[in-house]
Amino acid sequence: MLQSYLQDTWVTPTATADEPAVDVSDAVTGEFVCRVSSAGLDLAGAFDHARRVGGPALRALTFHQRADLLDALAAAVRARREELYTLSARAGATLNDARYDVDGGIRVLRDYATRARAELPDAPHLVEGPAERLARGDDFLGAHLVTPSPGLMLQVNAFNFPVWAPLEKLAQSLLAGMPSVVKAATPTSYLTEHLIRIVADAGVLPPGALQLVVGSVRPALGLLGEQDVLSFTGSAATAETLRTHPNVVARSVRFNAEADSVNAIVLAPDVTPGSPLFDAFVREVVTEMTVKAGQKCTAIRRVLVPGAHESAALDAISAALAGVVVGNPAAEGVTMGAVVSLAQRDDIRRAVRRIAESGRFVHGDPEKVRVLDADPERGAFLDTLLVSADPDAAAPHEVEPFGPAATVLAYRDTEHGADLVARGRGSLAASVVSDDLAWTTAFVREAAPWHGRLHLLDSANMAQTTGHGSPLPALRHGGPGRAGGGSEMAGTRGVLDLMQRTAVQGSRRVLDALSGA
Repeated sequence: MLQSYLQDTWVTPTATADEPAVDVSDAVTGEFVCRVSSAGLDLAGAFDHARRVGGPALRALTFHQRADLLDALAAAVRARREELYTLSARAGATLNDARYDVDGGIRVLRDYATRARAELPDAPHLVEGPAERLARGDDFLGAHLVTPSPGLMLQVNAFNFPVWAPLEKLAQSLLAGMPSVVKAATPTSYLTEHLIRIVADAGVLPPGALQLVVGSVRPALGLLGEQDVLSFTGSAATAETLRTHPNVVARSVRFNAEADSVNAIVLAPDVTPGSPLFDAFVREVVTEMTVKAGQKCTAIRRVLVPGAHESAALDAISAALAGVVVGNPAAEGVTMGAVVSLAQRDDIRRAVRRIAESGRFVHGDPEKVRVLDADPERGAFLDTLLVSADPDAAAPHEVEPFGPAATVLAYRDTEHGADLVARGRGSLAASVVSDDLAWTTAFVREAAPWHGRLHLLDSANMAQTTGHGSPLPALRHGGPGRAGGGSEMAGTRGVLDLMQRTAVQGSRRVLDALSGA
């Protein structure tokens, strides 16, 4: 039975017949890993502890001192990251997948620490910009004061990034002077639990600054108040449920969502099959289908190609996918592991079958897979699944197979392509592949309102790009519409958005005192 970390103590839940625990299995072998429950946990006490103990300790620190906490946190996790790599294999992750998650989380902590020292004052709050004169005289002025909120952040995390996601949210909440209560996603809760043990053992954070709930956190939604933040990553359906929770609505709890989306890559008509840029396009598609077995919120689900290049694109992507070796992540030569659970495998199967109703499978079979050093029935394995579908059918734009699957859609002209992209109703990311500057700029103007991030790939940057699916701390990470309408990152701007911005009107001496002048 996994423990939760509440009020700076490890606590064992008291599961009962009325509140049974959930069993979590190894994604590769199907073996039992742990049981998960939040029954009997004192969530009200945990929230009070965060507000009464953790919050004041963090608010007493300057931005630079909070940045020091992030560096210490990064060092603690890095010192024991091999333990997290090993556990990640139980979730079906290859070593490359584990590094993407674990090392990515460490880098985010360090990036935010560096940015905080460079962009924020060595003070506990911030006065934004120069004061504005509000009267004829020179001594009645106005400015915006940004101060930490006396609340907490409740993190509700997804299963696909059990290390990176809590650390990324924690980096911002700590800098904002706000303690975090982390809710671990059940399928990978043992990884997040071990991460929190590493942090707790290191003793680098003030008491009450970080707590962990393993199991359901639904009762805690009624405990949130006006100064709290509910930060969610997961499905669009769950985001809607949280957003409309009566207490969240009644108390105007700040809600930030990063939800699933049917992200696209668009190949422009000028890119010739067989060219270096076309090959880079194929690599992006295959990478997004196979890293973490396609279980990324930013992964490419729709591949839009000009009708004239459809056959060439299908052939090239299929040929590249044929080289993917599926199996036990610990086995030499394996390049893609399992999805997180048998239930997730079944969800993906249902999704791709629905999409394929208007087309056909070009590569892979959702019911069959050849695996290396593993049992294909006990483990949650899937082949890489490439579908060619009717671009005007509804399913490719509405159904997201959250795994190693993508759908190729042939567009007739630029207007048709832009319309297809918009039919995703809001996405986290899209890639546009072209050397035609006029075409790219015109397409970006149409696509930008529907996306949180656009990755523009051309011959000039294809050897330097960080890739379609790699959000960076300095840039906004979120998206409109179906993607949640929130933003998980945006450098120090994202930190300040977690704080209270208050218009202050007063004399120059008062404003100077507030700004530390």
